[in-house]
Amino acid sequence: MHELSIAMSIVELAEEESVRRGGAQINAVHLKLGALSGVVSEALLSSWEMASYDTELRGSRLVIEKVPVVVYCPACDAPRTLESIQHFICPVCKNMVSQVIEGRELQVFAMEILE
Repeated sequence: MHELSIAMSIVELAEEESVRRGGAQINAVHLKLGALSGVVSEALLSSWEMASYDTELRGSRLVIEKVPVVVYCPACDAPRTLESIQHFICPVCKNMVSQVIEGRELQVFAMEILE
């Protein structure tokens, strides 16, 4: 379960930010998680409590924003959101697509901090 090591890395990142801000309390960490990231959001949320248990982030929340797969369709000359990650087919023109624009994210993009 690599989600635990990912959760531990996020905790470490948040702790570093807390130290940089003079020991500020972090209430929540916000994460963008792409459908193609290879990370199971439920497993990551479950791992968060274990990873943060003996840290300054104990009791904090991990808030996950799921990012769908967006591809570029050359036939339509437009970005399109895939209906399924199983089929890389443009939902409008039904042509095969391969250029991924969004959906691989695993990014901390915000923290709720009490200073």
